[in-house]
Amino acid sequence: MNTVRKLPVGIQDFEDLRTNDYLYVDKTEYVYRLATQGKPYFLSRPRRFGKSLFLSTLKAYFEGKRELFEGLKIAGLEKDWIKYPVIYLDFNASEYSDVQTLEMVLDYLLKEYEEEYGKKDMETKPSIRFASLIATMHKKTGHKVVILIDEYDKSLVNTMDRPDLNEKIRDVLKGFYGVLKGADAHLKFVFLTGVTKFSKVSIFSDLNQLVDISLDNRYAAICGITQAELEENFAPEIIALAEKTRKTYEETLFELQKRYNGYHFSENLISVYNPFSLLNTFLAQQYRYYWFATGTPTFLAKALRNQNYDIRKFEDDVKIAANSIMDYRYENQNLVPLLYQSGYLTVKSYEQDGDFYVLGFPNEEVKYGFLNELLPAFVLTPITTGRFSVIEFLQQFKEGDIEGFMTSLKAFFADIPYSAIKKRHRDEQYYQHVFYLLFTLLGQFVQTEVKNNKGRTDAVVKTANNIYVFEFKMDSNATAEDALKQINSKDYAIPYSADHRKTVKIGVEFSQTERGVKRWLTE
Repeated sequence: MNTVRKLPVGIQDFEDLRTNDYLYVDKTEYVYRLATQGKPYFLSRPRRFGKSLFLSTLKAYFEGKRELFEGLKIAGLEKDWIKYPVIYLDFNASEYSDVQTLEMVLDYLLKEYEEEYGKKDMETKPSIRFASLIATMHKKTGHKVVILIDEYDKSLVNTMDRPDLNEKIRDVLKGFYGVLKGADAHLKFVFLTGVTKFSKVSIFSDLNQLVDISLDNRYAAICGITQAELEENFAPEIIALAEKTRKTYEETLFELQKRYNGYHFSENLISVYNPFSLLNTFLAQQYRYYWFATGTPTFLAKALRNQNYDIRKFEDDVKIAANSIMDYRYENQNLVPLLYQSGYLTVKSYEQDGDFYVLGFPNEEVKYGFLNELLPAFVLTPITTGRFSVIEFLQQFKEGDIEGFMTSLKAFFADIPYSAIKKRHRDEQYYQHVFYLLFTLLGQFVQTEVKNNKGRTDAVVKTANNIYVFEFKMDSNATAEDALKQINSKDYAIPYSADHRKTVKIGVEFSQTERGVKRWLTE
């Protein structure tokens, strides 16, 4: 079965989507609620999550284009359909390599409206032009102005690894966005989207009436696709995918869920799918990591490596205070808020007593895509080069050839250049991180810091026939014998004694001078 319906892959314009008969998941109830219950809003969502389409829907609504909404929820709610003047500023187009690029973009965006409504010749500064434009539009139309800003922070996010340039861009944006506070008497509605809230940009420090709905339970599904929306709107596509992959309908739903679902943007844990990956999967009728392929978090990967962040915590064990999750401050170098806002982590639970969130990977697409970026950042070399053979290593591991796969593992660490390790050659945690990344990306089920009533073992890796219990030591203070002794004295292998698989204990000794695996003992 092949679907012939038009899927809106890459379509971010609501009018284009509706007039050209693309499939649309109805989100207009949110449009009406926002338009009638307040004025200034901010929404943070990861890239490729439908923010631009929702903003375009708001634009069509405030421009009074009633015909585009026929048959949608809002058609039965809105009666007036008043046409308001709308300023729509889209910052997606440029990469912002310098301040001049930002200023050119501001000039281009404002000029479109100034040509229609007029501009005073002496006005050159973007913030003054913006303020004048808002007042002029209000005066000429007799209606207050609607301001819609898409990806307000694109220039800031793109220059995070260039702090001097980032600071200059923040200075320009402070004045520009600060206009909205003084223009309140001219404004009907304000809605900004972005990835993060930068505390030093004045719109969030000065415009304190701005309502942040990013973690509001009422708007948890404003972008993305819920399970109910998936099954209600995409049944033909699910059936077609099931037939193509030779799976049942239920098996296909499960596969979609584990790959692309799992994003939570509220305390009530309403779960949504990444729409970009979902639509591309239906279009191509095959599973791929579509969202991750559209942009790699190079800056984040390097920063996590430089901070020696314990990446094993990404397995549902990252904790952050509720008042910090939406506030990224470059000078604090706390990457957790940005990891959440960018979509690499999501809310797993909310602890009311301590008022904090527990975060983790939302799904397999993000987990394996992100870890695939982290491994080269930690070892500064692809795993397909050097003396290490991925195919040979996997075969040895699955066959239970301990000497073989440990020798391969030694070769892998030996191929890591000195520049990647530097001062970390004395750090057991660094080797644990690389071990975790390698085994996870090779498709092996790995658990780290596994606790029992006497302590916690460094790693447990499971295959179809074996369970490997690892303990790591640095040769500066312990040996492989000490590692194996700890496994036994702390009963690390006891929890697996009832399992039908063979349990293998492996004590690994890392060398400071050799910067890799020195010795290992098994039992």
